[in-house]
Amino acid sequence: MQDNKQIMIAHVIFRLHVGGLENGLVNLINRLPENRFKHAIICIDTFTNFRQRIHSKNVQIFAINKVPGWDGGAIVRLFRLIRSLRPDIVHTRNLAALDALLPSLFAGVRRRIHGEHGRDVHDLDGTNLKFRMLRMLHRPLVNHYIALSRELEDYLSDKIGVHQSRISRIYNGVDTNIFHPSAGAGDRCAEMDQRFGGPKIIVGTVGRLDAVKDQANLVNAFQSLVCRQAGIREKVGLAIVGDGPMMNSIESHLNRSALKELTWLPGSRDDIPAILRSFDLFVLPSLAEGISNTALEAMASGLPVVATNVGGNSELVVEKVTGQLVRAADPHALCAAIATYVDDEYRRHAHGMAGRDRILRSFSIDRMVEQYRLVYEQE
Repeated sequence: MQDNKQIMIAHVIFRLHVGGLENGLVNLINRLPENRFKHAIICIDTFTNFRQRIHSKNVQIFAINKVPGWDGGAIVRLFRLIRSLRPDIVHTRNLAALDALLPSLFAGVRRRIHGEHGRDVHDLDGTNLKFRMLRMLHRPLVNHYIALSRELEDYLSDKIGVHQSRISRIYNGVDTNIFHPSAGAGDRCAEMDQRFGGPKIIVGTVGRLDAVKDQANLVNAFQSLVCRQAGIREKVGLAIVGDGPMMNSIESHLNRSALKELTWLPGSRDDIPAILRSFDLFVLPSLAEGISNTALEAMASGLPVVATNVGGNSELVVEKVTGQLVRAADPHALCAAIATYVDDEYRRHAHGMAGRDRILRSFSIDRMVEQYRLVYEQE
């Protein structure tokens, strides 16, 4: 594209709310140069006050309000909106946003990019035939693909039939000035420290409370830890930070397991950097992942990470260097991994600092933004 032309990008997502995909989009928009790029966010469903995290000026946000299943009216609304916006690029993300590709073609958008950010609970291993067929049917409409992990890149190449030349792998990045190790009580979350009533080893996770994130597995693992070690109740606390459809289920689970007094379940928060600095160990118990923003943020904060060995987690966590990988949906394996860190302060510190170093070398937000810029500026 011409160097003096401002590039208009219409980003199409399912919903603008708290989540890793959405957080990555906001970080990207906030950091791309405003004199070079302008943006619109088109939500297939709707948006929430998460939009307030966008600091870049003149970003338009639209809700299509598509009903579940086939909605011909939504397709018409997409076409009319895209035609009126006249973007240079339409960038769709994940399966639900594929609906915007054909309207974009008919609206005359020359460049159509599609990103694969991770899996959902209905297709944990990428074998869902319906979803594969939908991606294959839309493949001719996509000029270029962005995969957030090696596993997703291989899926696009091997299962969807996308030529490697049409795929860019771009890892999420993290702002290491915002996410950094604790320098003392002043940069920690005072509310969480008060909740646990004194120095404890805090095992924590941050993320959308959704079935695919499987926080229930962490609750089960923590329960096993408390039950199997004498005196452990006085040493540890569990923090599950986030909101979502599984909130009530997780609360009930904690109540049934008699862990409520050992846990903090505050819902969605705006002080995630301070919260992470109050953790001692970060756990990612997901059934599926792309490249987890919260795991990146935890590593940048100097935390060791115990994660399930799914999706892109093995591309983040270096086994026995920055953390540990365990089988998904296996609370006994997860409990054993957590226990090795609860019992070993040196291990927590060494793996946490190694994780911070890995982020500085390979997962900076500046590197991520530069890679997206290069894709967007391609002719």
